[in-house]
Amino acid sequence: MSSTTLSFASRQAHRAWLASQAKLPVGFRVGTTSFAFTPRETPKPAKMTITLIALDEPTEAFAAVFTRNALPGAPIKIGRKRLAEKRCSAVVINNKISNVCAPDGETTAEMICAETATLLNRPTGEILPSSTGVIGWSLPVEAMVAALPGVLPHLQSESILPAAEGIVTTDLYPKIRRVDIGAGSIVGIAKGAGMIEPNLATMLVYILTDLAVPRQVLREMLARVIEPSFNSISIDSDTSTSDTVALLSSGRVPCPDMEAFETGLVQVCRDLAEDVVRNGEGVRHVIRVQVTHAPDSTTARALGKAVVNAPLFKCAVAGNDPNVGRLVQAIGKFAGMQTRQLDLSRLRLQMGGIDIFSEGVFRLDPEKENALVAHLRAAELYASSQPVDGVFTAAVDYPPHEKCVEIVIDLGGGEVSACVLGGDLTHEYVSENADYRS
Repeated sequence: MSSTTLSFASRQAHRAWLASQAKLPVGFRVGTTSFAFTPRETPKPAKMTITLIALDEPTEAFAAVFTRNALPGAPIKIGRKRLAEKRCSAVVINNKISNVCAPDGETTAEMICAETATLLNRPTGEILPSSTGVIGWSLPVEAMVAALPGVLPHLQSESILPAAEGIVTTDLYPKIRRVDIGAGSIVGIAKGAGMIEPNLATMLVYILTDLAVPRQVLREMLARVIEPSFNSISIDSDTSTSDTVALLSSGRVPCPDMEAFETGLVQVCRDLAEDVVRNGEGVRHVIRVQVTHAPDSTTARALGKAVVNAPLFKCAVAGNDPNVGRLVQAIGKFAGMQTRQLDLSRLRLQMGGIDIFSEGVFRLDPEKENALVAHLRAAELYASSQPVDGVFTAAVDYPPHEKCVEIVIDLGGGEVSACVLGGDLTHEYVSENADYRS
């Protein structure tokens, strides 16, 4: 989370802030185009947006990490091969359909890359594909190839905002974060709202910089910074088949300090990761779990995820009910399933800075219960909505604030800490995913 806590009174205020963060690093252009089509698998009309992130000159300094899901999309398979290429010239992204396990998926993705390469006068191997949306459907390749030239008139070097808007699916709003370092900058965008418990990445993230960082250094940094950022969030415990984080440098500005660059990259990734959680499908509360004095980082992060993924506790948070028994249950369940016994004799718990558990017993009273309810309500992004025709929808399309439900789990037996972010479980989440394709 950034050192400054943001709040927005309206969608317009949030959009103005996004625009203020959106200046592209030197050496990049972005553009989008949209078209209507009918998916082969369903007769319902749909709309797809193609987004192009292009470098003015090919770069050797690019990095990417991908999902650990064992049934990945065709763009993931191609992307892994692209890491062996000498240069990258562009990323082409489509929403609406994720191109996962579709017939001829890789062939289709390569056709899109080839058409993009022709338009940019670059080799096909320098184009990185990305897709997000419904799993199992086939890309409308003919319509996409016909639409791609429409991107070129929209390519511009001023703002990344069109790309941030173009990659969304069920997101309520686009996500942009930036850090300025010397004369250069790091600017990132993210798409992600559901099916999120990343392993090496989140759904779609693109980070651009004009600072000159060597290829191998860039790749080593990305591998490090994803652990405390994208690998430390979960909305619903499901790992997408399309998770991608791509990092590209145009190399147009000398990097004055590699350590400062990595610090800035961590900040951008952490902020985007938190944005993804806050914009999670149906999320009304962001839950931040700080696990301290753990025996190792793996245990600390896994315990944090066990809490933010516990359905009953997530439901209680959604209802502003400080049912801390469900929190203790989740911790005890996790500890009981470990092959190596986790000592809970010195366990201490806080919620909202309030001591609720120590020395094996709860420390609750009416005053604390009221304070816990107040903490939950203060962290709520919007009040529970009423269903329209049986469907719950989010009440806002911007983030009113960056407050979290704050939980501290002190294991009292080690030197390692971890921070994990997650969301509550709401009617809106169930409604969104029950009707996702319809």
